[in-house]
Amino acid sequence: MTTLKGRDFISLHDWSRDELEEVLELAMWQKARLKAGIRDEPLKGKQLGMYFAKPSTRTRLSFEVGIRQLGGDALFLSAHDLQLQRGESIADTARVMSRFLDGIMIRTFSHREVVELAEWATIPVINGLTDEEHPCQVVADLLTALERFGTLPGLKLAYVGDGNNVAHSLMDGGAKFGMHVVVASPEGYQPDPARVARAQVTAARHGGLVEVVTDPVLAVTGAQIVYTDVWASMGQEAEAEQRRKAFAGYQVTAELMRCAAPEAIFMHCLPAHRGEEVAAEVIDGPQSAVFDEAENRLHAQKAIMTLIMA
Repeated sequence: MTTLKGRDFISLHDWSRDELEEVLELAMWQKARLKAGIRDEPLKGKQLGMYFAKPSTRTRLSFEVGIRQLGGDALFLSAHDLQLQRGESIADTARVMSRFLDGIMIRTFSHREVVELAEWATIPVINGLTDEEHPCQVVADLLTALERFGTLPGLKLAYVGDGNNVAHSLMDGGAKFGMHVVVASPEGYQPDPARVARAQVTAARHGGLVEVVTDPVLAVTGAQIVYTDVWASMGQEAEAEQRRKAFAGYQVTAELMRCAAPEAIFMHCLPAHRGEEVAAEVIDGPQSAVFDEAENRLHAQKAIMTLIMA
């Protein structure tokens, strides 16, 4: 585990398959020990600063509970708590935070802000979400899929909806593990072409496949995992009505799920809008894995923090 000490966790693209496998293996081991009532404290005395420019439920809970279970502590910092809003530079903020903390988790809008923070910080920086990527979520997703199917290579994951940060990270993560990732989005809402091309190169190297299509049925046919996200994310509220029209044919319904493999599971990073991107009978039905997936944010985050902060 020493090889990852001090590393930033900003993008799944930056970590090798072997390194991500180490995260998943540690997450499963720590989860099993927690369930058995065994408490390990590899981060005893460590302090995590958590900067939230965007609100959160699962990110806040998983990091704060996670580091405390590992023996450390967390400091919550909103946009109103720091001098960034009053013009202090990210570089100065990073250097100051590095003098007080052992790690920083940042959840914000601009991906460049996270990259710049990591450039100036002398402690590990974890990307809790940006408008371009959501790597911590996808580690939890991969962990959930691994628990359900026992393996990742060869699995087909169909993502239906907005080609957003979650879609980008799913392509990166799936590609690393030789999965077949198909993103179905309407024209104008598809993933960033540069990120698609990058993931396709990675997938080819690991025996996987990454595709972008417009037909949800084509994407979901034969898939072991069907995944979706909200149609309008934070900061896109003004586009909500326009997006509802654009995504009208992209709801994950029971009918669409019948196109997937018989053993297929449904996944969603949450929060969910029942009746919009997913039908209530799907997300609350027997194929749904969303709450296992949500719990696995805790175990995924604990493994990441242990590897880079211990």
